[in-house]
Amino acid sequence: MESSPPAAVIVLAAGAGTRMKSSTPKVLHPLGGLSLVGHALAAARALEPVALAVVVRHERDLVAGHIAALDPDALLVDQDEIPGTGRAVQVALEALDARHGAPLEGTVVVTYGDVPLLTPATLGHLLAEHRAGANAVTVLTAVLDNADGYGRILRGADGTVTAIVEHRDATDVEREIREINSGIYAFDAGLLRTALGQVGADNAQGEMYLTDVLGLCRAAGGRVAAVVSEDRWQVEGVNDRVQLASLGAELNRRIVTAWMRAGVSIIDPATTWIDATAVLSEDTTVLPGTQLHGATRLERGAVVGPDTTLTDVLVGEDASVVRTHGSGARIGAGASVGPFTYLRPGTVLGEEGKIGAFYETKNVTIGRGSKLSHLGYAGDAEIGDYTNIGCGNITANYDGVNKHRTVIGSHVRTSSNTVFVAPVTVGDGAYTGAGAVIRKDVPPGALGLSIAPQRNAEGWVGAKRPGTASARAAAATAGVPAADAPATGPSSTSTTSGTAATSTEESSQA
Repeated sequence: MESSPPAAVIVLAAGAGTRMKSSTPKVLHPLGGLSLVGHALAAARALEPVALAVVVRHERDLVAGHIAALDPDALLVDQDEIPGTGRAVQVALEALDARHGAPLEGTVVVTYGDVPLLTPATLGHLLAEHRAGANAVTVLTAVLDNADGYGRILRGADGTVTAIVEHRDATDVEREIREINSGIYAFDAGLLRTALGQVGADNAQGEMYLTDVLGLCRAAGGRVAAVVSEDRWQVEGVNDRVQLASLGAELNRRIVTAWMRAGVSIIDPATTWIDATAVLSEDTTVLPGTQLHGATRLERGAVVGPDTTLTDVLVGEDASVVRTHGSGARIGAGASVGPFTYLRPGTVLGEEGKIGAFYETKNVTIGRGSKLSHLGYAGDAEIGDYTNIGCGNITANYDGVNKHRTVIGSHVRTSSNTVFVAPVTVGDGAYTGAGAVIRKDVPPGALGLSIAPQRNAEGWVGAKRPGTASARAAAATAGVPAADAPATGPSSTSTTSGTAATSTEESSQA
């Protein structure tokens, strides 16, 4: 009995998928963090085949480019104008023989690019049963309550498979059969090659049916068997967006359930979506309305949510992320983010750091213990350790043509509404005054200020807004009847404060 890996796995991904009604090829539609064909490739590779071939045709360049990015070692095979799954497998086998330099021997597994819930374990079981029975063909089947649209399995008295009949070609009696063909097979390579040479296109669709191979192998004396899957979801393919959504929901249910069994607290599984590519550690907590996409990773003790969407984000141990939309970011251990925070790619928040409410960050490194608490933007910046960035601070990083960096040192204190006009550097231990526009470097330990005299136009409200509630309030405060409010133009005074007083007021923290 063969004990080595299969000689090849062939993934069929040439179909147009017209029922999707989409400009995106069917096999490229996403599901749980991977494309449909990405799921198929992952399951196929888990068998560690000697060779992996993918048959393409519809939107060939898009599909081929995607597959090459996912699996550069996969052999891309173009199906010609002859339709049918039989022809698709035939051209793949010819290409594999040519690459191998001789006809392949051993087992060839055939699967599809639109069956995303098929697991490596099920494929492995199919392969093992095929070898154990020394079969010519072994087909994966399932028993459905409603088998409409599927090919039916015809069995002999001994339980072996005698044929598969497509739904459109089946008789009324055959359509009563509930055991269906998944289209997933294990073949003896030599017998497959010979049988494909005999397959015709004399059927309702004028196609080369791969299912015809079973009858030809049986007629040649080969044993044709079936492995029944108890899990119908694993053999269900995607033909339209309704099935895509249904399979997506089922895949997510399985992912969420698996993580809960692995020690993750998921408070509301019904509103939690986790991609197959995300990784969660024990004792993490996911609150309602959370989505974890791509390569997102939660370390032990992290709490994420509610109402949070993270894509390719690392959340460190014991960190907290609340009502945040983030991508391509790294959040250090013990740090906190949110609520209502937007983390853009390149954001790195150090241990025990904070990015607070209504903050946007992009391409910024924030040191240990530093805080960006509320209402600001930090982009193309480097912030040191234990620095406090005041309310309403922004880095003005774009001059209309190029981006520039802001560097803020450690133990810096910036006051409310400070603007850093990049490129600019603020030294360690420096302060900025409220409303400062920092256009020049601030030395370590210095106070950066932007001072302009304050101008008060006395009597302006009474003169320019007579009869308003503001005019009446001002007049009442001054002890003057509203009717007697000054009617002449406003006078003005200018006031400046001393250096010591300015330093005290301007350096106040939010």
